Amino acid sequence: MEYVYAALILHESGEELNEDNITSVLEAAGVDVEESRVKALVAALEDVDIEDAVETAAAAPAAGAAGGSAGGAAEEGGDDEDEEEEEAAEEAAEEEEGGDDEDEEASGEGLGDLFG
Repeated sequence: MEYVYAALILHESGEELNEDNITSVLEAAGVDVEESRVKALVAALEDVDIEDAVETAAAAPAAGAAGGSAGGAAEEGGDDEDEEEEEAAEEAAEEEEGGDDEDEEASGEGLGDLFG
């Protein structure tokens, strides 16, 4: 989780998301940095629009409160580009956590949940 937080800090401060910067933030926070996890995170976030992912995560709780029928209509009306971004976000979260645990995947954890 702290790896994603480091990426968010860098994004918010306008710094480049690269291995050196993420490692520096993590080391400053006293985290034992695993180079492979940093590389996986940078690779996973390469094609992700973090600003869009944050906005999507912020909108998710409001959409969930709207009710079941509205959620179903939103799923049917989604375009392919949104689905691709969601898949990339989920992949980034799985790589950051370092595993393919199906229980976590079934619970709906994704990069958007980490931002929220």
